[in-house]
Amino acid sequence: MAVSAAAVKELREKTGAGMLDCKKALDESNGDIEKASEILREKGLAAAAKKSGRIATEGLVESYIHGAGRIGVLVEVNCETDFVAKTDNFREFVRDVAMQIAAANPLFVRREEVPGEALEKEREILKAQALNEGKPAHIVEKMVDGRIGKYYEENCLLEQSFIKDPDKTIQTLLNEKIATIGENISIRRFVRFELGEGLEKKQENFAEEVMSQVNL
Repeated sequence: MAVSAAAVKELREKTGAGMLDCKKALDESNGDIEKASEILREKGLAAAAKKSGRIATEGLVESYIHGAGRIGVLVEVNCETDFVAKTDNFREFVRDVAMQIAAANPLFVRREEVPGEALEKEREILKAQALNEGKPAHIVEKMVDGRIGKYYEENCLLEQSFIKDPDKTIQTLLNEKIATIGENISIRRFVRFELGEGLEKKQENFAEEVMSQVNL
């Protein structure tokens, strides 16, 4: 079937993909916008995987201060060219990452950064918990493996649920940005400061606080 220029325009605005790619996806999906979006996403993520090995030394160091100076974040996100580093799309992504760190307080960027001794200590704690729950010894190890997965999801930035869209992880968001922008992007490092950190104080739900400011 012939694909209309209006459909191509709609898909391009929806996905940010190039005009020719949009037309091909619509041809493949027989004009179905949603199916064409999924086709572009699948192809884009595959392309993103290929780009992940490319050197990225440009980018931005972004700061985010929350709650009148109560939480501060510095994050370095790299891309391949200075041109991309200056685009609104890239800057918005870096800003979202900084806000994610402020709200969700990850300890590492990726699971490979978790020290072996920290992971072993966590396994020992989880194993003791499982045994104290009365779980049979032969399934304790499987339970521990599952709970270690949860530990990664809570403490590794790339595996956390995105605060603006909990249906996707930061890794998924990163892959989508790579596919849209067309360059390798890497979240290199971050530091997070919290006022009074290490001192006894009232517990706060910072994720909800940050999101309340986003939605203003």
